[in-house]
Amino acid sequence: MKVSLFITCLADIFFPQVGKSVVEILEHCGVEVDFPEQQTCCGQPAFNSGYQKEAKEVAKQMIQTFAHSEYVVTPSGSCASMVKHEYVEMFKDDPEWREKAVQLAEKTYELTDFLVNVMRVEDLGAQFPRKATYHTSCHMSRVLGVKEAPFKLLSQVRGLELKPLPHCEDCCGFGGTFAAKMSPISQAMVDEKIRNVESTGAELLIGSDLGCLMNIGGRLRRQGKEIEVMHVAEVLAKGMKQ
Repeated sequence: MKVSLFITCLADIFFPQVGKSVVEILEHCGVEVDFPEQQTCCGQPAFNSGYQKEAKEVAKQMIQTFAHSEYVVTPSGSCASMVKHEYVEMFKDDPEWREKAVQLAEKTYELTDFLVNVMRVEDLGAQFPRKATYHTSCHMSRVLGVKEAPFKLLSQVRGLELKPLPHCEDCCGFGGTFAAKMSPISQAMVDEKIRNVESTGAELLIGSDLGCLMNIGGRLRRQGKEIEVMHVAEVLAKGMKQ
């Protein structure tokens, strides 16, 4: 089995260790991983801000970049939802590019979805003795419909005590440009999220979308909180080494 890694902007620029963790996990499962260097942003920021023409050009670049991939796997439910849903809708009036978009959509997966529902892997033999809680991100759960896969993987991690997060499906307030355009509302939302995280007594917050983790983690640091933030791929990869 061959997989192309779709790294995403945030992982590439701010969280390269997450990309490395994804590769370690996939290779541990016997998967051959490549990294098409022509990949760019998926176009979601432009698309959500109304720049449809510009977003289409970015989408075409991505479609061409991964045209020959067997599978495309990404550590982001948000970016996966852009490729799997918005690309197809974006080219609905262009039969040639719509067909290419459908082909890419059908082979693109968020990491935990790919592991659980394609590879049928739930137990990676990981150990990670920490008290944690999990943030359910909006795009991954509501658009992709991927809700159970992260929990199936984390439930098999030895020593990990996963506490239920109250109002777990509430938005963290990031929402891409929303956090910049509506910063007072965004701040109130992330503060509420942090209060819910603290109520669990967890020392670690796990998530599957780096935008959410960057937003929550940044607010935690500014408030002087000692709760650590990690992507699910990091937890699994580090746990595999213990």
